[in-house]
Amino acid sequence: MLHSRIEGEGKPLLIIHGFLGMSDNWKSFGSLYAAEGFQVHLLDLRNHGKSFHSDEFNYTIMANDILRYCQHYNLSNVSIIGHSMGGKVAMLFATTYPEMVEKLIVADIGPKYYPPHHQDILAGLNAVDFTSKPDRTMVEETLYPFIPDFGTRQFLMKNLYWIEPGQLAFRFNLPVFNTKIETIGEALSSENHFDKPTMFIRGGNSKYILDSDVVNIKQHFPNFKLVTIPNVGHWLHAENPKLFFEETSRFLK
Repeated sequence: MLHSRIEGEGKPLLIIHGFLGMSDNWKSFGSLYAAEGFQVHLLDLRNHGKSFHSDEFNYTIMANDILRYCQHYNLSNVSIIGHSMGGKVAMLFATTYPEMVEKLIVADIGPKYYPPHHQDILAGLNAVDFTSKPDRTMVEETLYPFIPDFGTRQFLMKNLYWIEPGQLAFRFNLPVFNTKIETIGEALSSENHFDKPTMFIRGGNSKYILDSDVVNIKQHFPNFKLVTIPNVGHWLHAENPKLFFEETSRFLK
């Protein structure tokens, strides 16, 4: 069973993080949506956060994890917010089990194929030698040459935890990501459709959803709207949380 953080009472809202993220990244949003009358389920996908590690890692199996989670908690008519890789999971879940989903929000990712583009990040993560028992500062110093962007480093550093006194590790399953990185960018099958209300929300400075992608999105999600948050990149919810929350909560209600 996937690990989750559940907050609030009301209509179920699932929030699915992106690649190398975890439910904790969405903690403040969980409280905001809960205050709007939702029972918020912040999920850790397999091989992420506090959820289980597995050699099996693909979108079909992650969508099935969501189904089992909903069945376990007896959830129906759920709304889903998925960011980046989590948006890919959310799209597949909604198009495979449309009877389970009321509304879908996909944050800064499309149904198209994306070529692998996390090589520098993976190289930095693999450069960390935990056998030398580094502290957090030493881990960041190792990451810096590969990942000069401060925000990205801090995002990744949130995955550090103490296995035991003096011994840090990453929460995510790095060995599996090294072998399965091709799966992250897979396209949604042309046969997959979801006719219920869908919002795609993108960062104005991000290149993940282009104007030229709209035709493809409409083929899968005919009942969709596209919202652009100006002056933010791929981490749109972190860069402008106020506008992200306003747009998404208005759509959900």
